Amino acid sequence: MKRSSLGILLLVGALVSLVGAVAVGPVRIPLGEAVGHLLRPGEQGLHSTIVHQVRLPRVLLGYLVGASLALSGGVLQGVFRNPLASPYVLGIASGASAGAAVTLALGLTSWLALPLGAFLGGTLAVMLVYGLARTRSGDMTLSLILAGVALSALFTAVTSFVLFGTAGDRRMAEILFWTMGGLSRAHWLHVWVLLPVAGLTGCAMWALARALNALALGDRGAFSLGVRPERLRLLLLILTTVLTSTAVAFAGTIGFVGLITPHAMRLLLGPDHRRLLPASELAGGIFLVWADAAARTIMRPAELPLGILTALIGAPFFLYLLRTRRGTEMR
Repeated sequence: MKRSSLGILLLVGALVSLVGAVAVGPVRIPLGEAVGHLLRPGEQGLHSTIVHQVRLPRVLLGYLVGASLALSGGVLQGVFRNPLASPYVLGIASGASAGAAVTLALGLTSWLALPLGAFLGGTLAVMLVYGLARTRSGDMTLSLILAGVALSALFTAVTSFVLFGTAGDRRMAEILFWTMGGLSRAHWLHVWVLLPVAGLTGCAMWALARALNALALGDRGAFSLGVRPERLRLLLLILTTVLTSTAVAFAGTIGFVGLITPHAMRLLLGPDHRRLLPASELAGGIFLVWADAAARTIMRPAELPLGILTALIGAPFFLYLLRTRRGTEMR
């Protein structure tokens, strides 16, 4: 498939997903009727209310979260020149989840407190990972990933400790939601908060795509092209921390999106981040929209936690990729 054709296919797929997923849910709404309700936002009725107040914000938030995680994963894989890098492997998402859990345990649930708590947790994780990696001699990329894996386990333990400490409390359900991930509590406010964050950080990452390509040549090669590797890595780490933390604050822990999607797009499009990043963003949004649609229909009327479903899909797929690409290094 030509690269231009794949780009068009992803754009069409994103539009179809945003419209089609609105018709999916425990209450059956025919696709034509759902499209009609989308075109008539002021219409009254049960189905119109479900479409505009329940499903549309959920679908939009799911797309933004998936796009944010996939974009962050694509950037981190380029920064560390390792296809295993992702917001979760490096501990950013685990730190953000721990920060959100502590914020909820303190009873702070406002639209600003939760993203701020998640951001502080993610920032702390990045600072610790980066600091530990710099103090270790040898391959810094490997050191970053090893430190990220260890600290990810530590922050997961912190989240579990907070959950244990709130057992029997009404806040326990809130914290449990973040540990399993999901979009059942999606609200228009979440969409309006995440949209500008995703837009601004995404534009900044795209602007740095050419410099990110230079990192594939190694630090000396990148420096010879006028790129300062340390400064670029730090800037991109800050951007991915902001983007991942905000997504985690509203959707909880949803793994493998930032790992699988950019890796798959790299196999199809090659290593050029000017094409890879927007493609990963589109594919990540599409994937999470339909994963959420499946999560709310597979076991209806009950809803399967989204984080569990993405792990069930992502882990075997990633093992398949490792098997088919064994021995091939990241270009």
